[in-house]
Amino acid sequence: MLVNEGIRAREVRVIGANGDQIGVKTKQEALEMAQNVNLDLVCVAPTAKPPVCRIMDYGKFRYEQQKKDKEARKKQKVINVKEVRLSPTIEDHDFNTKLRNARKFLEKGDKVKAAIRFRGRAITHSQIGKVVLERLAKECEDIAVVESKPKMEGRSMFLILAPQAEK
Repeated sequence: MLVNEGIRAREVRVIGANGDQIGVKTKQEALEMAQNVNLDLVCVAPTAKPPVCRIMDYGKFRYEQQKKDKEARKKQKVINVKEVRLSPTIEDHDFNTKLRNARKFLEKGDKVKAAIRFRGRAITHSQIGKVVLERLAKECEDIAVVESKPKMEGRSMFLILAPQAEK
């Protein structure tokens, strides 16, 4: 932000400390007006013709801006992607264990990447792996939405589940 002597324009549109428009003044007149009330002249719209400057306490403005930014960062939700590895020939008990882990991750608010790695000649039966991934998605459909359908990448097949948005 351009403040006081940092403003380069010869003429500026001035807005007073209480928000009323004063009009177009020279930079020197505007600086004098700001100094008379012990405040700063801050350029709020430098691209306008003429640039718009406001008479305000710049230190207080910066402090409040930093507080707003800090609050916005606090409310930000960080989403992690957790991975659950399955195999195309997984048994029911193992599948239920992996399902329980995936549900736990989803309830915490993380995304889940379910991956199946095909070994040896198992790659010729990739539809079996797709069935396993679709079963996992169906079991989790009450708390998750499928973000990306099962797709092959090399010798692996992936599916991404995201937690449902709160209603």
